[in-house]
Amino acid sequence: MDFTEDQIHRYARHIILPEVGGVGQARLLDSSALVVGAGGLGSPLILYLAAAGVGTIAVVDDDVVELSNLQRQVIHTTPRLGLAKVDSAARAVAEINPDVRLVPIRARLDRDNARAIIADYPVVADGSDNFATRFLVNDACRLEGKTLVSAAILRFDGQLATYKPGGPCYRCIFREPPPEGHVPTCSSAGVLGAIAGTMGAMQATEVVKELLGIGDSLAGRLVIYDALSVSFRTVRVPRDPQCPLCGDHPTITDLSAHGSTANACG
Repeated sequence: MDFTEDQIHRYARHIILPEVGGVGQARLLDSSALVVGAGGLGSPLILYLAAAGVGTIAVVDDDVVELSNLQRQVIHTTPRLGLAKVDSAARAVAEINPDVRLVPIRARLDRDNARAIIADYPVVADGSDNFATRFLVNDACRLEGKTLVSAAILRFDGQLATYKPGGPCYRCIFREPPPEGHVPTCSSAGVLGAIAGTMGAMQATEVVKELLGIGDSLAGRLVIYDALSVSFRTVRVPRDPQCPLCGDHPTITDLSAHGSTANACG
């Protein structure tokens, strides 16, 4: 594609990277990604994808902006309290980069709509804050053959992994969702706001890498971040032949076992 003068200036720091260049930037502008959750993780993730020039960013979330969100959900602002998070995110993206189209999907993911929503996007980034959504998104992505970049945060800790068709999936690490109430959430245990920024920015990096096909994919590895000790640890995640979703004899072939999910707000 031929860049306008404004685009050459806007993406100059990308274009001079040999790994990106003009061809890569054009690819980003023609690419699309789906973000699940416009909350703590989704906020920096959406902002950095928009700034990078990812041409179409769909965001699915059915929540509204609340005052308690603003400690970490930096895409939203005080004047937008009460606004749907997807509409608030759309306003922020429009201000950052007019080249980017944000597709707001104000909905709650469930077994009836997840596959149809995910089907249109080659890369899905999960920024949800509950196990029901994470398992639903993982299963839907695997059944639709989509790449999933998944992050999670709690208190001072973060995790990040990429799951690609043919490799291990989320269920290779966590077979089933834990019983409700057995694992604390951000609302009950707290979360350092800046952790969302750290992990959301890393998630955006992995999404861009997958869209461009550059660098080493995080597929098959899990990154664990401990902010209090300032330490990163990478764990190898092999595909589990006994996995009910991606194993040798899968028993999960649709989403019928899933119900409605909680808000994917992060």
